[in-house]
Amino acid sequence: MGGLFGGKPKMPKVDTSAQDKMIQQTQQQIEMQQKETERLRTQAEEERRTVEEQLAAKQAARRRGGKRSLLSEARFMPELGVTDEDQTLGG
Repeated sequence: MGGLFGGKPKMPKVDTSAQDKMIQQTQQQIEMQQKETERLRTQAEEERRTVEEQLAAKQAARRRGGKRSLLSEARFMPELGVTDEDQTLGG
């Protein structure tokens, strides 16, 4: 019967702009979350690396004996420091 009145009935066009806008907003939110996740991952990795370096430094200091590395073999009694006042810097 559609042929009697001039052809097929036309379907009204559906407005999808609101859906497209929501899809774009969702994609932007996902991108922002991914960036934030990557930033937090990088920050956590940096903190972990810092903590590991500190622990390694503490272990190295324990193995070497902290004060011992500061003592000079050139002095007669390195524990006493510089005893001659004439040999001090700036004096």
